[in-house]
Order: sequence, then structure tokens, then C-alpha cells
Amino acid sequence: MILKMSIFVTMAALGLLLHSNTAHPAHPTTYTVGDSTGWTFGVAGWENGKNFKAHDKLVFKYAVGRHTAVVVDKSSYDYCTVPDGAPTFTSGNDTITLAKGHNYFICGVPGHCQAGMKIAANAA
Repeated sequence: MILKMSIFVTMAALGLLLHSNTAHPAHPTTYTVGDSTGWTFGVAGWENGKNFKAHDKLVFKYAVGRHTAVVVDKSSYDYCTVPDGAPTFTSGNDTITLAKGHNYFICGVPGHCQAGMKIAANAA
């Protein structure tokens, strides 16, 4: 009888644990783009090897007035162009939430994207 009760309690506890893990998805991760260097020249490639998820947050840190963070599409990323109406951030401490799939960002200051101020983050 004690063995049956012990098994029941263990199974009930396991069920609660499993239920609590599925009921509360993991919290999004926050990444500072470029780590301690920040959003600057040559940051392209920083995103390589990272396992981004939808709803993770990227923080772009840079000197106000020297750079911007612009959300662009693949073509604008490839050609370093800022399309009309593209979401542009200028605070120097911008937090942008990743959407599922490919997310592209460039600095909108002329010449900066060509100098490696661009990242492409793929979020699962």
C-alpha cells in the first residue's frame, strides 16, 4: 500500500512539473548587439552561431546622432539601402523584438552599412 501511494505521489508531482513547463513558455532572451562593443562598424557576423527565437530582444547600443538601427528587408540588407518608411530607431539604446523568421537590420547613416553595420538574425 505504501509503495502504491509513493508511486501515485511521484506521478502526480511529475504531472504538475510537466504541466507547469508547458503552461509557462521560456522567457525571451535579450541580446546586446555587438556585445560589449555595441552597434558599431564591423558588427556584421556577430549574430552567427546564436540560436534566436521569436520574441527574443535585440538591444542596439550606440552614440546618439552617430548611428541608427533600421529594420529592413533582405534586398535592402544586401544592397545597404533604407527604403521609404522603414522603421528607424535613433535613441542609442533601442530594443527591437525579433519576429519569427529572418530579421534584417542596418545602420541608416550613409556608408555605415557598407562598413559592416548590419546583421541578419534568423529566429526560430
